Amino acid sequence: MENVQTLEAEIAQLEAQLTGNMFEDMDTKDKIHNLTMKLNGVRPMDSYIECVGCGS
Repeated sequence: MENVQTLEAEIAQLEAQLTGNMFEDMDTKDKIHNLTMKLNGVRPMDSYIECVGCGS
Protein backbone atom coordinates (compact mmCIF):
# COMPACT_ATOMS: atom_id res chain seq x y z
CA MET A 1 0.00 0.00 0.00
CA GLU A 2 1.21 3.47 -0.86
CA ASN A 3 2.03 5.77 2.01
CA VAL A 4 0.27 9.05 2.74
CA GLN A 5 3.19 11.25 1.66
CA THR A 6 3.44 9.49 -1.70
CA LEU A 7 -0.27 9.88 -2.39
CA GLU A 8 -0.26 13.53 -1.32
CA ALA A 9 2.76 14.22 -3.54
CA GLU A 10 1.05 12.58 -6.53
CA ILE A 11 -2.10 14.63 -5.91
CA ALA A 12 -0.10 17.87 -5.64
CA GLN A 13 1.76 17.05 -8.86
CA LEU A 14 -1.50 16.40 -10.71
CA GLU A 15 -3.14 19.55 -9.30
CA ALA A 16 -0.21 21.57 -10.64
CA GLN A 17 -1.04 20.27 -14.13
CA LEU A 18 -4.64 21.56 -14.12
CA THR A 19 -5.30 24.11 -16.84
CA GLY A 20 -8.75 25.38 -15.85
CA ASN A 21 -10.24 23.91 -19.03
CA MET A 22 -12.83 21.36 -17.93
CA PHE A 23 -12.35 19.11 -20.95
CA GLU A 24 -8.55 19.15 -20.84
CA ASP A 25 -8.57 18.56 -17.07
CA MET A 26 -11.08 15.70 -17.04
CA ASP A 27 -8.54 12.84 -16.96
CA THR A 28 -6.31 14.64 -14.46
CA LYS A 29 -9.25 15.36 -12.14
CA ASP A 30 -10.28 11.71 -12.37
CA LYS A 31 -6.78 10.64 -11.31
CA ILE A 32 -6.87 13.15 -8.42
CA HIS A 33 -10.25 11.78 -7.34
CA ASN A 34 -8.99 8.19 -7.39
CA LEU A 35 -5.88 9.07 -5.36
CA THR A 36 -7.96 11.04 -2.87
CA MET A 37 -10.25 8.04 -2.41
CA LYS A 38 -7.21 5.85 -1.72
CA LEU A 39 -5.81 8.45 0.67
CA ASN A 40 -9.07 8.65 2.61
CA GLY A 41 -9.82 4.92 2.43
CA VAL A 42 -13.16 5.59 0.76
CA ARG A 43 -15.17 3.10 -1.28
CA PRO A 44 -18.54 3.42 -2.97
CA MET A 45 -21.49 3.09 -0.58
CA ASP A 46 -22.81 -0.44 0.02
CA SER A 47 -19.67 -1.89 -1.51
CA TYR A 48 -18.25 -4.95 0.22
CA ILE A 49 -15.55 -5.42 -2.41
CA GLU A 50 -12.80 -3.15 -3.64
CA CYS A 51 -13.86 -0.47 -6.09
CA VAL A 52 -13.49 -1.95 -9.56
CA GLY A 53 -13.36 1.43 -11.30
CA CYS A 54 -10.51 2.95 -9.35
CA GLY A 55 -8.91 0.21 -7.26
CA SER A 56 -9.61 1.92 -3.94
